[in-house]
Amino acid sequence: MKNIYLDNAATTPVDPRVVEAMIPVLSENFGNPSSIHSDGRVARSVIERSRKKVASFFNASPSEFFFTSGGTEADNMILRCCVEDLGVNHIITSGLEHHAVLHTAEELRDERGIKLSLVNVCNKGKIDLNHLEELLKEGGKTLVSLMHANNEIGTKLPLKQVGELCKAHDALFHSDTVQTMGHYAFDFQDVNLHFATCAAHKFHGPKGIGFLYMSSDVQLKPMITGGAQERNMRAGTENIYGIVGLAKALELAYEDVEGHQQSIQSVKSYMIERLKEAIPGVSFNGDSESTDSLYTVLNVCFPSSDVDEMFLYHLDIEGISVSGGSACSSGSNIGSHVLRGVNAPMDRPSVRFSFGRFNTKADVDRTVEVLSNIYNK
Repeated sequence: MKNIYLDNAATTPVDPRVVEAMIPVLSENFGNPSSIHSDGRVARSVIERSRKKVASFFNASPSEFFFTSGGTEADNMILRCCVEDLGVNHIITSGLEHHAVLHTAEELRDERGIKLSLVNVCNKGKIDLNHLEELLKEGGKTLVSLMHANNEIGTKLPLKQVGELCKAHDALFHSDTVQTMGHYAFDFQDVNLHFATCAAHKFHGPKGIGFLYMSSDVQLKPMITGGAQERNMRAGTENIYGIVGLAKALELAYEDVEGHQQSIQSVKSYMIERLKEAIPGVSFNGDSESTDSLYTVLNVCFPSSDVDEMFLYHLDIEGISVSGGSACSSGSNIGSHVLRGVNAPMDRPSVRFSFGRFNTKADVDRTVEVLSNIYNK
């Protein structure tokens, strides 16, 4: 019986068409893009064609995109450089953010004396917009950093509405869009967004490559120094084949983004129905059950049983890959800060199922069968 992969919020399998696009670059375009000879110029042209392609999906200029190693680096650069270069002395974020944002903001508070404010959230994980506006009124040079969709419970941020609040109070706005890039359409001319982040491996691209979007309205200095790559914004020889893979993965994602949404949402909705039928007492954490939530994520709170501590292990030995929260925090024994932040029951096992374009309803049927066996032993 085939293994079932339901941990797409952690990472996605690389689409074979992405691999196909990367192979010629790996085998033929070996030149250093900073070299002036023909091999270097060819490599440079590959990067710039990819940058132009990426920008075309977001109604933005290629000059506003900088390739990074992924979302964590991009988030770090935005927060740290906004403080260093733009004089930000007040960061507003939430307690539910990815640690790339939350831990960085806490470090800036502790080491640089930056004021850090956490906006209130409800038990579904939704941001209290009235409280956000109160915090914005406190003044100072402010950066608002709120993720577009939560990677553990799927709650989405009203991006345009928050952007308008930031505009009204002359605040910078950064959104960690790692979970939504490649899954939703973006028009960066239609939202007051100064910074956004991307990791290709979240939408069937390769690991180790992402981008930072920085509006032309602002300008940061590099966080990584030592070279003039990325128009003096990120030192280090570019990951050419990763960049090509990112651009190809975005192309495949956006060629039928609405079709992907409908297909994956149907699998998620089917799993909600099957779980309710098969396991009495099951519930859903945060905004997972809402049709307005991130359609790739479903966070399920199961009834207690005699296998609580081994719940994920039992699924794993049956060939089903899932997470007990964010894979970025695996190994932690203190539990999910997101689940604690939305007052989820911490004495019951919670599992994040996350879906991709290669999942089917047959995957759901097999998973629910295994879960039913756990409770009916």
